[in-house]
Amino acid sequence: MEIEKQKKRIAILGGGPSGLFAYKRLIESGETDFEIDIFEKRTQLGAGMPYSIEGANDEHVTNVSDNEIPCIVTPMSEWIYTAPAYLLERYKINPSEFNEYKVVPRLLFGQYLSDQFALLEQAANKLGITTNVHFENEVIDIRQNEKSKEVYVETTGLGILPFDYAIICTGHKWPKKYEGKIPGYYDAPYPPSKLILQLNHAVAVRGSSLTAIDAIRTLARSNGIFEKEDNGNVIFKINNESPEFKMVIHSRNGLLPAVRFHLEDSHLNNESLLTPEEIDLHKKNNGGFLSLDYIFEKDFKDIFISKDPEFYQRIKNLSIEEFVEEMMELRERIEPFTLLKAEYIQAEKSIKRHESVYWKEMLAVLSFAMNQPAKYLSAEDMQRLQKVLMPLISIVIAFVPQTSCLELLALHQAGILDIVSVGSDSTVEPQENGGIIYHFEDEDNNHQSVYYKTFVDCIGQPHLSYDNFPFKGLVSQKIISPAKIRFQSKALGKEALENGNEQVEQDDKGTYFLNVSGIAINDNFQIIDQYGAYNENIFIMAVPYIGGFNPDYSGLDFCEAASLRILNSILKN
Repeated sequence: MEIEKQKKRIAILGGGPSGLFAYKRLIESGETDFEIDIFEKRTQLGAGMPYSIEGANDEHVTNVSDNEIPCIVTPMSEWIYTAPAYLLERYKINPSEFNEYKVVPRLLFGQYLSDQFALLEQAANKLGITTNVHFENEVIDIRQNEKSKEVYVETTGLGILPFDYAIICTGHKWPKKYEGKIPGYYDAPYPPSKLILQLNHAVAVRGSSLTAIDAIRTLARSNGIFEKEDNGNVIFKINNESPEFKMVIHSRNGLLPAVRFHLEDSHLNNESLLTPEEIDLHKKNNGGFLSLDYIFEKDFKDIFISKDPEFYQRIKNLSIEEFVEEMMELRERIEPFTLLKAEYIQAEKSIKRHESVYWKEMLAVLSFAMNQPAKYLSAEDMQRLQKVLMPLISIVIAFVPQTSCLELLALHQAGILDIVSVGSDSTVEPQENGGIIYHFEDEDNNHQSVYYKTFVDCIGQPHLSYDNFPFKGLVSQKIISPAKIRFQSKALGKEALENGNEQVEQDDKGTYFLNVSGIAINDNFQIIDQYGAYNENIFIMAVPYIGGFNPDYSGLDFCEAASLRILNSILKN
């Protein structure tokens, strides 16, 4: 008598880009013994926060083009012919003039991702895979039966449901600390509709990331208009009602991010990168640690030997610190908006000629390649990564779209936008009656305390701590654990602890650890419990909670890579 094989019940918690790739992997796996439930707190699949009204207005564009996006079902250059007519008209897009190298409005891209989700659902139906989509259902807790290993997912609308596997794809999270309590204080610029404000005073913008550029573009449109002159120049004209309006970027290093250019390898892959086997062998010979110097040498420097010998000769003997110092010194020497204009011209040539700015591209490749094994760095190297290398990487690989660049230049030219360097020890003091006082040391080491009636915190997605983890059932069951990284040198760990570093701790075996943000996970994105064992049934791709072990996550490339590891684990199990 034939017994029907029981289907695996899989819950995808969040229907944004991470959930989309997790679903895609399951549907295209060649297996059909799944029943999939997708829980989405909004009413649209695919878009998530960045590509919906939660994260974008009409003026916000992607910083990647179609050729840089991992394949889902159909490329955007094909989909554009079937896109809703009202969207094409709204964004003045002619499908016959569209090409794979163009960036697009984020809300349009969100519709593309949503339609890709629908195509995957159709494919699932044909394969006999049941998909249950639960809109307007937020996941409020997760627990696990420690004997049967069933995962219990509790939602706002459906109560508690049992599953064999759960993939946490809950996306971005912007905790509110003062917003709503302090007038004029915004903990994040999202949703951007809240920044459609007519103002007649200076606005403080904290940070110079893409998040800051989102806020700047929205605030500018609320207080003036951009016009394109006959010669192609973009200018900004302030509204009569906002003569005193201006924006001041407060940047830790006084720098603006670099401009988007043509990527030779659009998906951040490179045949010259270290293989997993090479990394494992290196760790074996290095006390179980991955050396930051080793990965910088092999996944960055050595690639230039054949690709750009002249650049290789320039950097071959530089340490990470020396390389960063040289690259940053060049940026710091030139006035930020002058440098932005120069990089815009360089990027325009790069895109027209389809020629990469190779060292910048390889820095993005290094960041992507380093992300997965970063958990094996020593605490010493993790601190170097955080303090030395990541500040350069975050500036260079932001890939500011050309349209954003032109608007920043127009605002600066009009005297509406400026940038000040505030150092790492600057503080923001909320004022009970509204606004903030920004305390910082200026470039001449003079202490400044400046009042702003409106403040927007734009430092980007924060890496949230173990204490911020939202699913308290897993916390109480000790099924998750804080992310921490071991010191290679006991002496350095002891010294850091004795010097009052609050992120350093010593266990009962005398080993020193550096506490980093988020929760501990293994290479397959499985959560790790407080006894060091990984969980075969619960996976996490929610980037705010894994930033300690995954310090850089590169958008859809991250989703593609992580989802494959998760699928392989489920199939193996």
